[in-house]
Amino acid sequence: MTAPDAPVVLRVAGRPVARYVTRPELPARLSPRPYLHPVTTLAGTAVTELSPPDHTHHLGVGVAVPDVEGHNFWGGRTYVRDRGPAELDNHGAQRHGSFQLSDPDGFVEELRWVASGTELLRERRTVAATGLTDSAWALDFTFSLTNVTSGPLSLGSPATNGRPGAAYGGFFWRARKEDSAPEVFTADTEGEASVHGARADWLALAGARWTLVFAGATGATRRDPWFVRTAEYPGVGSSLAFAQRLPVPPGGTAVRRIVTVVADGRLDRDEAAALVRKAVSQ
Repeated sequence: MTAPDAPVVLRVAGRPVARYVTRPELPARLSPRPYLHPVTTLAGTAVTELSPPDHTHHLGVGVAVPDVEGHNFWGGRTYVRDRGPAELDNHGAQRHGSFQLSDPDGFVEELRWVASGTELLRERRTVAATGLTDSAWALDFTFSLTNVTSGPLSLGSPATNGRPGAAYGGFFWRARKEDSAPEVFTADTEGEASVHGARADWLALAGARWTLVFAGATGATRRDPWFVRTAEYPGVGSSLAFAQRLPVPPGGTAVRRIVTVVADGRLDRDEAAALVRKAVSQ
C-alpha cells in the first residue's frame, strides 16, 4: 500500500513521466510547496530542475506567487519598493490537504496557502498527463485560488512592487539548464527580449534534445503575459500580476489553466502549433 506522503508518479501509456511531491521537507525561506520533479520526455530526458544553485527556491513545476497581501509564496528574497531585494521573515507555505482523485495519469488536489498561522487561500489543483504522439505528451495543469479570508486579498509581483520586468508569479516551470541557453519563440516572434511580457496563445522553449510548448487554455490565462528567462536561467511562467496587482475578493476565485507539450527533439513553429492544438482540444 502506498504511504500517504509518497510522491505521486504520473504515467503515459505506462511510462513514468513526472513525479509529484506533496509534502517536501524544505526550509521556510524556500516557501515550501508541492512540486513536479523530475518531469521527463517520453525518451527519459529530464526537462525540470529542483533547487538549482542559481535559484534554490525554484522547485520544478508548480504554482508560486511572490506577494500574497505581503506574504512571500515564491521563496527567496522579497522585492521591497524603494529598497530592493530584502531578506524578510514573510514566507508562506502551500500545504497539501487531500487528493479528491489520484490515478496514474493525473490527480485532483486540495491545498491550503498559509502564512503567519493564517490560511489565506484555498487551492484546487487538477493535473493530468496525456499522450500525444510517440515522442510527445501533454501536462494539463489547472489551479483555482479562492480567498478564504474575510477581507480582500491581492496578488502581486516584484514588477508591481517597482522592479520593471520581474513579473513572475503564478504557474512556473524551471527548465533544465544546459551548456547553451534554450531558444524561445511564439507563432509570431522569437528571442527572450521579444517574447518576455508578450501575450501569445503559445510559447515554445527548445533545448538541445527537447521542446516545451506552453499554452494558455482559457481566455483569462491567454490574457496573462508570459514571463520568460533564457540567458540567466531557463524558466517560463504565466504572469498573474504583470503590470498591476490581481485582486481576489472574499470568497472570490482566480482560475488559470496551462497545457504544456513535452516533446523529444527540437520542434519548429508548425510542429509546435500542431501539437498544442491537439493537446488543448483533448
